[in-house]
Amino acid sequence: MSTLLEHLDLGGALAWAQSAGWPLPMLAASFVAVLALLLLLASGRRRSRAAALEFAEIKGRLSAIAEMTSRTQAEQARGMNYRIDALSHHLAQNLDAVSARLGDNVSEAGRRTSETLSNLNERLAIIADARQSLADLSTEVVSLQGVLANKQARGAFGQVRMETIIRDALPSGAYEFQATLSNGSRPDCLIRLPNTPAPLVIDSKFPLEGFEALRLARTPEDVKAATQAIRQVVGHHVEDIAGKYLIAGETQDTALMFVPSESIFAVLQEQFSDLMQKAYRARVMIVAPNVLMLAVQTVQSVIKDVKMRDHASVIQREVGLLLDDVGRLTERASELERHFTLSGKALEKLSASAAKITSRGKRLVSLDLDDNDDDQPEAVKRLTSRASGS
Repeated sequence: MSTLLEHLDLGGALAWAQSAGWPLPMLAASFVAVLALLLLLASGRRRSRAAALEFAEIKGRLSAIAEMTSRTQAEQARGMNYRIDALSHHLAQNLDAVSARLGDNVSEAGRRTSETLSNLNERLAIIADARQSLADLSTEVVSLQGVLANKQARGAFGQVRMETIIRDALPSGAYEFQATLSNGSRPDCLIRLPNTPAPLVIDSKFPLEGFEALRLARTPEDVKAATQAIRQVVGHHVEDIAGKYLIAGETQDTALMFVPSESIFAVLQEQFSDLMQKAYRARVMIVAPNVLMLAVQTVQSVIKDVKMRDHASVIQREVGLLLDDVGRLTERASELERHFTLSGKALEKLSASAAKITSRGKRLVSLDLDDNDDDQPEAVKRLTSRASGS
């Protein structure tokens, strides 16, 4: 039995069992079973005092193994608890950080979403306004198309635009609309120029059909037909104005034909220069809104210059009176300056007298009025002797 125990390496077996992954309780139970079997074998063979000693030795070794097992389990439990606590703390920190980041991200996302929605609402409002403006513009365009399609409405449109330009630039007495001439004709406007009884005639024409046909023409035949229509209509207007409104001694020898469209005027200038020359030879000047503004402003400058020359004598008289007032103001300023000079000298004399009085008062205050005659000044002694002699 002793030989068997000596050859039995309990520590190596324990190490091998631990490396094999056996649990400590199972390991301890196995060793106890083995030792019990050995004890049974030993008791079956001999029941001697040596067996009791060997049993005591085995019991001590088992006690050591149990103590070592419990200590190992305690250390493992402490290590496991420490690791669990550290892992819990780390997880708590990570969860707090993640929660904080999520909260910040959610707040920032909410703020950005709110800003985006606000900007989107503003843009939608702008789009709604633009849509309404487009709808209004479409209505106005449709209305303008209706006006331009009707000859009478188109003529009234041109006349109103001409009247607006003239009213904005000239005084009310310098023009007259729909005036009747000696031959019974009625031009759209007469501008009365200064220093002449003959007014300047302006008549509004809006020949749109031919220019619209020229714009829509796709074949040379269509272009030729539209060009002939434009020459015929514009030429007829020029001849009509020259024949009705150019009256010798009653109107100026030049009249203005107002075309209320810059595009039509540009087409006439670029493609119908011969027609413009024909109108010029007939003393009819074709003008667009910008050219009419320039002409009206020139008339305005002439009217202002004539008014200035008419009132030149009045202005000269008023300037002379103004110069007289300036002369009187200069004289009165000189008199006031002399008074200030005299007042300054009087103030200087008054200041000198006040200074003398102050100095005399200080000298009187500094006198020593004791009974000892030896200590009194000579002037005080003289005053005292004069008082006693009197």
